[in-house]
Order: sequence, then structure tokens, then C-alpha cells
Amino acid sequence: MDYLASILIIGLGATAVMDLWGFIRKQVLGIAAPDYRLVGRWIGYMAHGRFRHESITASPPVTREGQIGWIAHYLIGIGFAAVLIGTWGLAWAKQPTLGPAFAVGIGTVAAPFLLMQPGMGAGIAASRTPRPNAARIQSLITHGMFGLGLYIAGWLTKLMYWA
Repeated sequence: MDYLASILIIGLGATAVMDLWGFIRKQVLGIAAPDYRLVGRWIGYMAHGRFRHESITASPPVTREGQIGWIAHYLIGIGFAAVLIGTWGLAWAKQPTLGPAFAVGIGTVAAPFLLMQPGMGAGIAASRTPRPNAARIQSLITHGMFGLGLYIAGWLTKLMYWA
């Protein structure tokens, strides 16, 4: 149970930190937060056997794509927290350190670069977008914030369970 509780708290917390960054980024820098409706649309089409789009924004919406996208976003965050705990063990949650959290956070950028962006029509690592380098930098920063969120949520877990 300690593993599951730690993974859930850390995954939910890290994803919330990532979302907070998206909100701050929009307010302060005017850069739009990720649109998880489009992730929901992409996933919704998978149920019908379609995994790749020329442009996900040009594909018609699917029912409840917003809910699908946001739920998937948080489940993916929990999954990546499981990678962290699975790799560094429950000992990491008892004494969180920034290195493993940041390594996993930055490592998670492989998912959008190699799966989501190509599947949604943006190309590998946003290569088909108008400003690929800007998109790549924003992805790296956002996933770095997820790594920081893993660390912060790890400390919250430590305080809740092992302080």
C-alpha cells in the first residue's frame, strides 16, 4: 500500500505542479497552456483504430474529449511517478532527492516528442510546427517542471507518511 499511495500522491502532485506552471506561463508570458482536449481527441480516435492524424485540430471532435484528455494527462503523470518509484524504490519517497525526479521529468519529454506529437500531426519533436525549436524548448521546460513537481510531491509524501 505504501508504494501505491506514494505513486498516486507523487503522480497527482507532480502533474498539478506541471499544470500550475502552464497557468503561470500563460498569465506571465502569454504562452498558451497545453490543450488536453486535443490529447482526448487523439485518444478517442484510437478506439476506432486511428492512431495518426495529419493535424489533430482538423479532425472532428470526439465526445467528451476534454474529460478524456484531462484524465489521461493525470493517469500518465501517475504512470511516470510509478517509473520513478519503480526505479529508485520507496526509499526515494522516504528521502526525495532532486536528481532522480528531474531525470524522470526530463525523460518524460520522450512521450510527446516520439509518440504524441507525431500521432497528432506535429511530427517528431514538433518538426512540422511553425516554430519547432520554440515548441521543443517549451516541452523541455514543461517536463522539467514535472520533474520539479515529482520532487515537491515526494517531499509532501515524506511529510505525510514518514515524517
